[in-house]
Amino acid sequence: MAQGAPPRAVAAAPAELTLWYWGGGLSDKVVADAVKQFSQTTLKPSVIGGDFKQKLIATMNGRKFVPDITGIKGENIASMLAEPDRFIDLNTLGADKLASQFVEWKWKQGSTTDGKLIGFPIDIGPTALFYRNDIFEKAGLPSDPAEVGTSMSTWDTFFEAGVKLKKANPDAFIIDSAEGLFDKMVGQGPKRFIDESNKFIGDQPHIRSAWDQVIKANGLGIIAPKYDGPDWNAAAAQGKIAGTVGAAWFALDLKSGVEATSGKWRVASMPGGPANIGGSFLALPRECRDPKLAFQIVTWLLSADNQARGFTDAALFPSTPASYDLPALTGGDPFFGDQKTIEVFGPAAKSIPVQYEAPADAAVAQPFKDEIINVWTKGKNADTAWTDAVSTAKQIAGRQGVS
Repeated sequence: MAQGAPPRAVAAAPAELTLWYWGGGLSDKVVADAVKQFSQTTLKPSVIGGDFKQKLIATMNGRKFVPDITGIKGENIASMLAEPDRFIDLNTLGADKLASQFVEWKWKQGSTTDGKLIGFPIDIGPTALFYRNDIFEKAGLPSDPAEVGTSMSTWDTFFEAGVKLKKANPDAFIIDSAEGLFDKMVGQGPKRFIDESNKFIGDQPHIRSAWDQVIKANGLGIIAPKYDGPDWNAAAAQGKIAGTVGAAWFALDLKSGVEATSGKWRVASMPGGPANIGGSFLALPRECRDPKLAFQIVTWLLSADNQARGFTDAALFPSTPASYDLPALTGGDPFFGDQKTIEVFGPAAKSIPVQYEAPADAAVAQPFKDEIINVWTKGKNADTAWTDAVSTAKQIAGRQGVS
């Protein structure tokens, strides 16, 4: 500074910054600590109920009372990436220097194709096989998690185990949902229903292969009847559901839904490799009143230590591998027979494939799920169902501007 020049004004923090998230989207305890941590402003968190995306879009369209920091659910990130100018590119605030601290595929999931980071990773949903250790053992199947993971490492060997289980225990099923199985299988590869050139690829072999595998499992009689909500919990409590492939956060659903079965469940690697289901992001809308301070809040909320706390408080599986070595994740879980489930979920989280998810992906995928359900629950001919799924998906793709 030249001698005699007036001192530069230091920009004051805004009187308040607002944070929107949904119930369970962040650890309430960590958020409360952030309010104390950033005392230079008044951080006002709001837990938004109902349709979070709809309320966020409506507020952003109105350009009033837009939150300075907002959550974005994993299933909505693709549609938000289609309109990146609504948000601040977090790389302009230094996010790119933190990329190595997060699992790569999740970082890319929050980025545009030209490299702008819109969504900063909160949690992820690495998948695994949840199974009843006692039911497997009685059926003469491997029951130790490592042995289950090795002996059922492919879908074919897993299906064979399901047939053996059914013979030993006709009331037990190794898979709980045909639709869910299809969803996880699609998530195991790099391609989904639309490619990066905005072309429909749902009729190609990678989708047909997943479809055929589910149809095979259904034909073998190893998929349970369709149970929803309380009926699912009742079936699981009675031992009718002996296995399910699900994300790490599903453990919380099991613990609350079938508490009486505590100690009988285990977790093993998912056949065919891991996928991701769920997981969310934090973003800064372009109306953010202090992007620099807001970004400091985001990175504090989602540090490795605080993500480990989020796992303890809200079963949010961390997107930061450094968290996997912290006590919150390395202890045994009584519900799973004191198994250290991080030994399964940690490696899975690091090896999930990078998938391109187009804004129209969910809409285009839905006919395939609908037709899988028709085969599973109504006995519809599988080839007819496939033809109908592709036809409907192409119509939806066309309406969404997909070639």
